[in-house]
This record gives sequence, C-alpha cells and structure tokens, in this order.
Amino acid sequence: MPNFEEIEHHPEIPPRLPVLPVRDIAIFPYMIIPLFVGREMSIKAIDDALSGNRMILLIAQKDLNIENPEPKDLYEVGTVGMIMRMLKLPDGRIKILVQGLSKARIESFVKKEPYYIAEIQKIQDPKVEITLETEALIRNVKEQLDKAVSLGKVLLPDILVVVENLEEPGRLADLIASNLGLKVDVAQEVLETINPISRLKKIGDILSREIELLTVQQKIQTEARGEIDKTQREYFLREQLKAIQKELGEMDERAEEIQDLGKRIEEAKMPEKVAKEAEKQLKRLEKMHPDAAESAVIRTYIDWLVDLPWSKSTQDNLDIAMAKKVLDEDHYNLEKVKERILEYLAVRKLKEKMKGPILCFVGPPGVGKTSLGKSIARALGREFVRISLGGIRDEAEIRGHRRTYVGALPGRIIQGIKQSGSNNPIFMMDEIDKVGADFRGDPSAALLEVLDPEQNYSFSDHYLGVPFDLSNVMFITTANLVDPILPALKDRMETIEIAGYTEEEKLGIARNFLIPRQLSENGITSKQLEITDKGVLTVISQYTREAGLRNLERELANICRKVARQIAEGKKKYVKATHNKIHQFLGVPKHLPEEEREKDEIGVSTGLAWTQAGGDIIYVEATTMKGKGNLTLTGHLGDVMKESAQAALSYIRSKASLLGIKEDIFNKIDIHIHVPAGAIPKDGPSAGITMAAALASALTNRPVSKDVAMTGEVTLRGRVLPIGGLKEKALAAKQAGIRSIIIPKRNKKDLEEIPKNVRKGLEFVFADTMDDVFSAALKNQKQKNLTRFH
Repeated sequence: MPNFEEIEHHPEIPPRLPVLPVRDIAIFPYMIIPLFVGREMSIKAIDDALSGNRMILLIAQKDLNIENPEPKDLYEVGTVGMIMRMLKLPDGRIKILVQGLSKARIESFVKKEPYYIAEIQKIQDPKVEITLETEALIRNVKEQLDKAVSLGKVLLPDILVVVENLEEPGRLADLIASNLGLKVDVAQEVLETINPISRLKKIGDILSREIELLTVQQKIQTEARGEIDKTQREYFLREQLKAIQKELGEMDERAEEIQDLGKRIEEAKMPEKVAKEAEKQLKRLEKMHPDAAESAVIRTYIDWLVDLPWSKSTQDNLDIAMAKKVLDEDHYNLEKVKERILEYLAVRKLKEKMKGPILCFVGPPGVGKTSLGKSIARALGREFVRISLGGIRDEAEIRGHRRTYVGALPGRIIQGIKQSGSNNPIFMMDEIDKVGADFRGDPSAALLEVLDPEQNYSFSDHYLGVPFDLSNVMFITTANLVDPILPALKDRMETIEIAGYTEEEKLGIARNFLIPRQLSENGITSKQLEITDKGVLTVISQYTREAGLRNLERELANICRKVARQIAEGKKKYVKATHNKIHQFLGVPKHLPEEEREKDEIGVSTGLAWTQAGGDIIYVEATTMKGKGNLTLTGHLGDVMKESAQAALSYIRSKASLLGIKEDIFNKIDIHIHVPAGAIPKDGPSAGITMAAALASALTNRPVSKDVAMTGEVTLRGRVLPIGGLKEKALAAKQAGIRSIIIPKRNKKDLEEIPKNVRKGLEFVFADTMDDVFSAALKNQKQKNLTRFH
C-alpha cells in the first residue's frame, strides 16, 4: 500500500534524469512505494541514480505486457522519485523504496542505451485561490471518501487522518488518487491534469462511480447473506418444531409422509422379497435429509413399487357365448382368431390357474390386428394396454434404466402394467417385426424373457431391481411379416396368420362397420346417402388395391364428405351412389383389373401371384427366335424366379422327345421369357409351372387355355411342389374370370381355408407332375384322368 508523507523541502531536480519504466501503476508526488525491478536496463538506470543524486524519473508503460518498451510505449508525464532504500534479492532482482517528489514531463530522450536518460521539465501546480466553491468541492470529496470507506473501501487510518487535515486541492486529489487503486490509464489521466481544481473534480467523479459500485456490491452481499440466514433460520425453526411436536406426541409433514408410504406398502400386498426391499428403502428415506438429492430418487422408486398392481387383477368374463357375441360385433369373419380366444376362455373356465397365452397376429396392413386386441380385451372383461415397438432400438425401452442414471424410469412393460392397474391385462405389442438394434442393445433379445411363459413369472426390470410376475398377462404381438422376427422370439409365440379379405368379406365389413361409422363421422344418415352393393364393389376393385381396409374406408369417407357438402349447400336431400356414379365422387378409377385373354394363345400362360395387398394374376410370355440356344429373362425378376425359369427349361429339354420337340432345335433358337408388368419387381418359386407351360406351348405350338390359371414350383424331374397364399390366389383368379386353377396336389388340404363363396364356380385341378399340368393347360392334347375338385 503506498504511503504519503509531507516533504517540507524539495531537493533541486536536475534537467536530465535516468528513466525507470513502471508497469501496472502510476506514481504520484509524495507517494512512498516499494518497487521490484528485474529488467536489465532498469537495474542500470537505478545504479546510475544511486551513484549520483539518487533521483530517477518514474514513467508508466502504456502496455504492461511489453518487456522492452520503446519511447512511444511510455507516457510523457511521470513523477520524479527519490530512491530511499535499495535491496538486492537472491533471484537477481532489486527491491527499491522510492518517494515521489514532483511531476515532470519528458521533453526528449538524450540517451537510449543501455538505459533511457531523458531531458525533463518539472511541472508545478498553479496557485489556486481558495474560494467558497473550492471549499465546497474539497468538503464534498472528503465526504465521498468517507462514504466509500463506510461501504467497504479499504484505506489506512493514517491516510484518512492526513486527508482530513489537507486543504490544498491539488495535494488532496493526488493523495486520494494514489490510494484508490485506479487503473493505469485512469490514474495517468488524473496525473496529467495540471489544474488542481479540475483534478479534484475528476477525483469526485471517480469516487461517485466507486460509491455506486460499492452500493450494488453491498446489496448483492446482503441478499446472499439474507438467503443463507433465511435457510439457517428455517432449519432451526423446523428442528424446534420437530422437538415441540415430539413432546406433544404430534407428527410433522415428513413423518406423516413416511407413515403414509409405510401404509401404502402394506396395502399393496407385495411379495415378501419386494416388501422387504420397499421397507429397506423407506428406512433409508426416513434417515435422509429431505433436501438430499437421493431423497427424491428413493421417493420416486417407492412410489413406483406401491403403485404397481402386485395383487390387483380383473375378473375374467367366462361366459363363452357372450364373448363370442362381442367378438362378432367388433370383427367380421377372422374365425381362426376368435376360435383361439374362445378355446382359451373354455380352458380358463375349467382350470382357474393357467398361464396367459402369447399370440402373434401376422397379416398385411389394415386387416384389423390392433383393433382385434381391443376386442379381445372387451370380450374377456380385461384392461387393454398397447405399446408400439416400431423403430425401438434401445434395450432399456423394454427393461428400463438402472436407478443410478438421472431421470431413470422403468421400461415400457412395467409402465404399461402400472397404467392398466391390474396384473392380468391384454398387453398388445404392435409392429414386433420392426424392432431395430444398435450399440444400446437389442430390444428383441430383451423381449425373450417377457414373452416366455417359463421365465416371465419373475420378469426383472432394471429400475425396479425386483421380480414382477407377468404370467397372468395375455400378450398379443402383431407383425406384417414373420421373417424379420428373431427366430428365438418367433419360437416363443403362437403365430396366427390373418389373411387379406375377399371382395365379399370387404363388402360385408363395409356394410356392417365402415359405412355406418363414416356416415356418423360426417354428420349424415342412411336416409340421406345410400351406397349400393355394386357401388361398394366398384370402389373395392377400381379404387383400392389392398389386403386390408384402410384405403376402402378412406374412399368411403371421401364419398360421404362430398355428399355432406351437397346436402349442406341445399343442392340435394338424398343421394344414391350406384356403381355408375362412383366415378363422379372419386374420379377416374385408380386400378383396372388385368384384361382377360380373348382367346387361347401360344406361348402365353396365366399364373397366380401373392402380394402384400392380396392375390393377383400374372401372364408369362415365352417366344422363340433363331439363335444359339440363349435364354433371356425380362420383367424385373428376382433370383429365385430366374432359377425357376432355368429349371423349367431344363425339364422341357430333358422331356423334348416326349413332348414332340426336336432335340437339336435348342442349339438353333434363342428363348425369351417376359413377365409383364416390367416395372414391378417379382420373385418366388410359385411361377415355375406357369413358365414351364408357356415354354412348352411356345416350343410345341400348342396354345394354353385362357380359362386356366396355375401356381406351383417345378423341379428338374418335373414334380410340382406346394406353394402358399392359396386363398388370395384363388380370389384373384375368380375376380379375373378364370374357371379352372391348377394347384399342387399337396395343397389340397388348404382348400378348406378358402370360403365356399370363392370356391363356387371354380374348378381346382391337382397336379403331381408337369404331365398333369400340360394335360390340363395345353390344348390339342389327349386329356388324362386328373383329380378335379369343384
């Protein structure tokens, strides 16, 4: 801290003095301050001063980071100082004690090496007459300094005494400036102000700003201290209140909360192990400070434990007839699924304790898999919970996070059980075939435990850390395709295929469910809009191409909206939508059925295909041309289909003589097989016999019957192997006007799945070998005795 002493007589100041550049401080006259000097040029300047009159010019640097300042890096005005003491330090630096004598201005530098020597001019304060205004200014500055000290500004008591006795404005300004700890540029500005009154006014402004800063600082400190005092006061009062309540036999809020949690743990009727864990955590919570971070974690954990339905279950509706009625009300057909649910109910009626079945509904979009789950819950009188697994990639979504993580929660299984409020809900997991996997784990693997009746009686969620019994839950999963499902997971579920609907089934569903719902949602009645059966069938065949019903309902809603507008505008009161008027509501047909072949053609056979949108017919075209025995395949065919074409050709070549084909002709011709439409990808082995029939027709010049469609896989030995999707294929054939269908003999058992109304008018020919196929499909050939079914 710089000192200030009154110096009665100044020694004579010479016109030239060595210069000592000073960093981070501006020195005023009458200051006594210690300085540490380490730069070589500065040490030499001090040695020169000590060898003479001990005087040196102290000049502040403009930038304290410059190690070797040039003249331009120094201010022009500084203070002449007297070196009073000097001490050499062990590290090579020098410590000096200097006293400011007088201000001086550098006129020029007369020497720059090895240290600066400057030509200086002494600056003296002009004489000032002490007027009333000056006295007021002096008093104001003194009061400001006192106020700053009262607000926390630290000054030595000796300085305050000297200030009180000083009446000279210049000396007073210098004394205060040297003790306020000002920044170098601000202090230098004060030092360079020659007029004492102006200098004192600047000090007044500086003190005013300092007082504002100190006031704000004190306010902040007071508020912070007030908060701390308030917290401490509340703590002491709370502790006193506890002691008083203890004496009176009363309980505080926290004790009541602990007691309430204990009561809820008892009421939850948890298993013994779970109850022990809950009580253990409750004791920890009781001993913990309410503001502790872990207190909230434990409290949340106990809340989860007591809210789970450990012993709460809904009573099953065991009236089989009633359950069948509910299922029939909600869904048209789907006999397989309904039969399985009623079987479960029957067993449940005979045996009280049984494990819940784990079903997997597989079928194309829009056939009612999800809504079927709700219907089953309504039929059984159980709660219904649904979660979507589509896009889930984190195993913790199933098993939950461990409690050590911030914001941890149980997995979706436990969350769903809590939401249902019973331990035996219908738990539907949608889109199980769309579960992903990444670095966070594989959710499918986590589902292995959930969907295994031998393991799920003690399902352990990472968050709970205690087993929960899922054996009473009826799990229903849904998928569009079986292939993407993990094999081990597929093995744990009972798969029920839900095929697409026939046109007649769609008509029945539209009549019973879709049209009434859309009439209601669009604010019109059956008295205002009537859609004929032919009209609905037109919408189904020409405006939708799907196995399910979503697009059909969308198109029916479109008709209802347009009719609603006509009625709202007062144009019509009643509309009858016949098949001829459908295009007025829905525009140009979006899908047109494949055109029927007008006549029997050589090299063109009709095949049947399965798609996700249901069945479809395809035409296989084969032609021959002069060449070298090459086979060309076009029509966006997959590898399996290409291999089927190769197998069909190889079979025909091996049986060429029996078919009446010259064996040497294959080296003289090229064969081209094309399957329209070329832009649609096609694959699978079921077109094998269709391609073989087209090839045989092209090579023997015998036409293929236009009324016959076929499906089946062919082998090199000419055997016809079974295929899938027979119901959809048969439906497609009926819609296309086909009268006879050739199918593998081993698919005979699947005819039972085809509705009677679809079978009506169709003849099924069962083929065991390609000879059977050729006999039924190729014209101008003697018919063999084939097994036929009408």
